[in-house]
Amino acid sequence: MQPDLIGLEFSQGELRRLTGVDPDDVFRPSILQNREKRFRFLLNEILICLALSPIIIGFIYVFIVIPIIGSSSYIAIALLIVVPIIVAAVRLLWRKKTCPEVLTNLLDDVDKYHAVIKAIDINDQLETDGMGVSLSDRTMVIEALQLTREDLVRAINAERILRDNKDLIATNPEINNNLKALTAIQVSTQASEYGRILNEALQIGISVQQEMRKLQGQR
Repeated sequence: MQPDLIGLEFSQGELRRLTGVDPDDVFRPSILQNREKRFRFLLNEILICLALSPIIIGFIYVFIVIPIIGSSSYIAIALLIVVPIIVAAVRLLWRKKTCPEVLTNLLDDVDKYHAVIKAIDINDQLETDGMGVSLSDRTMVIEALQLTREDLVRAINAERILRDNKDLIATNPEINNNLKALTAIQVSTQASEYGRILNEALQIGISVQQEMRKLQGQR
């Protein structure tokens, strides 16, 4: 990776520090579109279901089934099938309900931002071999990515402040007046692959600004 790209990406530790939560614990439909993330997510859910199901099954069987119906292998087998499914469904609904929409959208924007950086890195490697697209506006592209990164950091910080102080903000709406919309990034693009990549970076910035407006509207 070229030196000017190094440090632009968000590490998992940095995202965890900025958001205050483990990004992998935030349910996002986009996760299911990535094979590696989908596998990790499903594996984690399966392990949790396997850990919770025996406790729930044991409680239901000992305190409900036996006192009312008595010992029954058929009911035990049915519980072994039904309970894990119910646990998985409840966890999915709980994740959807507890994961703030703005945080989910911002993490999706981070993924798109990383995809842009990866696309530039791949093109750099191809260009080294004489196959990539030559860049005449690389400095502009990197500057746009740096501004996009700053936008993402500001938006994530604002989202966390509102999330951590939602009760206070609910009783003091004027606090929201201190949140200002991010300034639009104005950069001209050229008709090239890098122009397309830059445009994607700008679209992320626009998306972040939209999420910031949503935050300002939460009063």
